[in-house]
Amino acid sequence: MKKAILATKVGMTQIFNDDGVLVPVTVLQAGPCVVTQVKTEENDGYSAVQVGFVDKKERIINKDAGGKKQVIHRHGVNKAEAGHFKKAGVSAKRYIREFRFENAGEYAPGAEIKADIFAEGDKVDASAISKGKGFQGAIKRLGQHRGPMKHGSKFHRHQGSNGACSSPSRVFKGKGMPGHMGCVKVTVQNLEIVRVDAEKNLLLVKGAVPGPRKALVTIKETTKVEA
Repeated sequence: MKKAILATKVGMTQIFNDDGVLVPVTVLQAGPCVVTQVKTEENDGYSAVQVGFVDKKERIINKDAGGKKQVIHRHGVNKAEAGHFKKAGVSAKRYIREFRFENAGEYAPGAEIKADIFAEGDKVDASAISKGKGFQGAIKRLGQHRGPMKHGSKFHRHQGSNGACSSPSRVFKGKGMPGHMGCVKVTVQNLEIVRVDAEKNLLLVKGAVPGPRKALVTIKETTKVEA
């Protein structure tokens, strides 16, 4: 892997390509990401680049009733994190991720990775946490069929039979049932980058990207190339 970046989801819109065809796209605020650490085979046992994204307050100061200042690190940066960012010579970041670049040795702490690392026509994989749907039934969660909707029926959106009473006298593990839906990591592969705005660090990706607005999205060059 040679290309990867962290981004936040702005939303969806549509544009027209050079042939006048309407293309639905997802707008991503990609970077700039700052290199906070370069891991090597000698020190860490593997080669990787650690990057930070989105600035974060180092500390939050509250005043108590007596007028004294009290520093609270609960929503800020603790001492270990502060020392890590200080060593790299960068400001505190909210998100920290690692990318195993093939050319990791070419990066140095403090270097920036911007949206122009990608170009129009590149195929990428987008990973994010999907929207949470809460507790849902088997019809919405798994697409199971409903019962009759007539007045005499007392079975509409229930799951139905879960197994026989005599054999095997139990419900098999892994059977689809109502439960928590969404809020899991989802990766969509082979998405095409339609447009790159290097000045504003924007990527326009064809199609939908998982996650709600403002969600953290990881963009990597695709691992599977369609024939």
